[in-house]
Amino acid sequence: MIIYNGFNYYNTSLEERFFQDNHTQLKPSGPIGHGLGIIGTLFMIVGVSTYMIRKRYRRISRLGYLKHWLEFHIFLCTLGPIMVLFHTAFKFGGIVAISFWSMVAVFLSGVIGRFIYIQIPRSIEGRELSLSEVKSMKGNIGDVLKNSINLNVEDFNVILESTLQKVELYSKNIFIRYLRSLKNDRNAIKNVMQVLRRNNASKQDRKKILQLVKNEISLNRRIDRLTAMQNLFKYWHVAHLPFALVMLIIMVIHVAVTIVFGYKWIF
Repeated sequence: MIIYNGFNYYNTSLEERFFQDNHTQLKPSGPIGHGLGIIGTLFMIVGVSTYMIRKRYRRISRLGYLKHWLEFHIFLCTLGPIMVLFHTAFKFGGIVAISFWSMVAVFLSGVIGRFIYIQIPRSIEGRELSLSEVKSMKGNIGDVLKNSINLNVEDFNVILESTLQKVELYSKNIFIRYLRSLKNDRNAIKNVMQVLRRNNASKQDRKKILQLVKNEISLNRRIDRLTAMQNLFKYWHVAHLPFALVMLIIMVIHVAVTIVFGYKWIF
């Protein structure tokens, strides 16, 4: 709604905004603009503080799963910056610009951190699993195949080898390797489908075996990436936390200055 009503205002140059009908409402010190800044700031503070408290203090470890607190953290820390962006009316400078770009860096690094986080196998509570725990999750696809359909040795081996394909390691870039692994996985599943159709497997058996093959491939990929992703996650904190601290410190200074100079909201 704010985008629709304020599009012309935000798309107008800074010098001409004064003559816009909604300038009084949407400017950073206006009722709407100021309110968006306050609410967005509170969202980020609550999102960061609640997740950190839940993560660090064992006394409240029973208050919901950690992964749900992380989702809550991501939600508030995504919505908060968007509100702050509208609070600035897409125009910012000085020390506030440092806080804003730090906020952007925190947001973007958070997206990358979320990608890394979901690559690390975890329990239903969100606890990081060890390598032995991940390996114990693997099923015995060979027994399922023997009990489901009759396959010759060649087709049997094709399905087993499809779950064990290795990603070529000639690139050190983990994201390029990730994309290549996705391509390999699609080819593996395609080969399994061809084998099942060639052997006239029933629809129910095809669905069960394909699901098992996908689970095995996913687990094998995660095992291959486990150490690399754990190390990346440690390095990610080194980049994410400093930007978050800079953003919060300058945000506090900005709020203090506005209060000292008498900029109040609707109170």
